[in-house]
Amino acid sequence: CAIYSTFLQRAYDQLIHDIALQNLDVLFAVDRAGLLEDGPTHSGVFDLSFTRAIPNLIIMVPADEHDMLRMLDFGYQHPGPCIVRYPRGSTPEPLRETSSPIALGKAQQILTGTSVALLSFGATGALAKSIAEAETYTMIDMRFVKPLDTDIIESLSKTHNLLVTLEENTISGGAGSAVNELVHALGLPIDILNIGIPDQFVEQDTPTNMHNSINLNQAQITAKIHQRLKHLGT
Repeated sequence: CAIYSTFLQRAYDQLIHDIALQNLDVLFAVDRAGLLEDGPTHSGVFDLSFTRAIPNLIIMVPADEHDMLRMLDFGYQHPGPCIVRYPRGSTPEPLRETSSPIALGKAQQILTGTSVALLSFGATGALAKSIAEAETYTMIDMRFVKPLDTDIIESLSKTHNLLVTLEENTISGGAGSAVNELVHALGLPIDILNIGIPDQFVEQDTPTNMHNSINLNQAQITAKIHQRLKHLGT
C-alpha cells in the first residue's frame, strides 16, 4: 500500500483495527514524509509519533535509495505489518559504499568518533554524517524506529557523553522519544538531546527556508550540540 504520510493520518483507525490487530502481512510505503513546500497540510511530520504506538507494526526509515529498496524487500518478506517511511524528491548519495544487510531492529554505524553520538532516523542521514565528519562525532544510521537497536544504544551509552537524535518528524512522541524511553527503561547513564520539528506547524516555503526557520540546518544543529556539551561541562 503506497500512501502519503498525511493521508495515513486519516486511515489511523483502519491501520489499527484492520491491519495491526490482525497482524496482517501488509507493507506500507509511506511517501511525502517530512517537510514539504506545500505547507502544513501536506507535510508528513506526525507519522512516526502516531504509528510507533501500534503493536505488531515495524517502522523502517531509509537514509538513501539503496536502503529504501532493501527495506521494501525486507518489509514484503516480513510476516506482519511494516512501514517504510521516505521523503519526496531526489535521494541522497549512499552513506556508505557498502551497506550492511537489513536485519530486524539493527542499525549501522557510519562513523566512529568521540564524546557525541548522532542517531539519525531516515532522511536526515546525510546531514548527520556531514555534522559528524566536521565535529569528529560518531554517527549511526538507525534504520529502524521500531524496534530500536537496543544493543548499539547500550554500547554508545558506555563510551559517549551525549546521544543526539535527529529526525524530520515532530519531536513530541517521535523517534527521539523512543530512544528516551529506552534509555530510561534500561537506566542508562547518558544524556540525550532530541532534535527534530518543534511543536508548531511549519508554514509553506522552500525546504531550505523551512529548515532554517526551525533551527534544523547544519550550523544551527551544531550550535545546539555545543550548547548542550557546555551545559554538561564536557
